[in-house]
Amino acid sequence: MNDIVASVNAMIERYVTSVGLDKNKCYDSMKNSWNWRIGSASVQVYVQAVPLSSGAIRYYLRIFSPLMEIPTYNETYFYRYLLELNDSKLGVKLSVLGNWVYATYERDVVGMDYDELSTCIADLEWWADTLDDQLKQKFSAPPAGERPTDF
Repeated sequence: MNDIVASVNAMIERYVTSVGLDKNKCYDSMKNSWNWRIGSASVQVYVQAVPLSSGAIRYYLRIFSPLMEIPTYNETYFYRYLLELNDSKLGVKLSVLGNWVYATYERDVVGMDYDELSTCIADLEWWADTLDDQLKQKFSAPPAGERPTDF
C-alpha cells in the first residue's frame, strides 16, 4: 500500500472509530475496504487507483451504498425520478450497476483532509439511509396482477 492510500485509510479508520464502530469488524483487508451499516443502509468506503494514459495514477475516495433493486415495472419513470434526484440531492449521485441503484460519492484524494473526508462519509451515510427507505416505499413491487396507475 502506498503512502497516499495509507494516509486516506488512516483517516477512514479515524472516522470509523469516531462514530463508535469497531475498526476490526469494518475493515476487509482482502478488499482493502471498509464496510458498515447505518440505519437501514450498508456503506462501503475505499480508495481506488485510476491509471492515467501518462502512466501516472490518481487515487479516489469512493463511497457506495446499495439502495434498492431496479423495479421491473415503470422503468422509464423510475430512471427519470433518479435523474431528478441527482439534481436535487447535493453531494451524492445515484448510479446503476447491474440491477441495483447505488448512492455514490467519489473525490480525488489530493488535498483531502480529515474534516472533508468525514463530511463526505457522513453525508453519504445520511443520504443512503434516507433514500433507500424513500425509494423502496415509492417503488415497492405492486401486488400480483396490479400495476400502479399514478406514475
